[in-house]
Amino acid sequence: MMASFTRLALVAWLAVGATTASAKPLATARLVSCDAGDCLLIRGHRASPASRIRINDRTVATFGGRAWSVRVPVSTLRGWSAPFARSIAVAVVGVADRVEDSGAVRLPVGLLGHDVELALLVVRAR
Repeated sequence: MMASFTRLALVAWLAVGATTASAKPLATARLVSCDAGDCLLIRGHRASPASRIRINDRTVATFGGRAWSVRVPVSTLRGWSAPFARSIAVAVVGVADRVEDSGAVRLPVGLLGHDVELALLVVRAR
């Protein structure tokens, strides 16, 4: 009896883990060059091309249909986010202003950190 319960628990755990691991992220983000300098290219998918995309509670103009993308200048993103943020909030909003999907999208490491000007850098060889 205990062995069958253990097998059942293991199968359930593996099933939940498999669905979680195979779930597609809402969007991805990477740093690219653009006319404004450095931009964050955010790409994702939505059920309907009529759905709007909101980044940190701001509606943005996107390119594409179901597969959408948007370029946001890093300077603009700094104004929309907290200092040293590691993710941004992305939401897909339907025609009736109902949020269809939302989630946090990880930013490239150190993207929203502060620039530090070094007066002196010492490197020693051992």
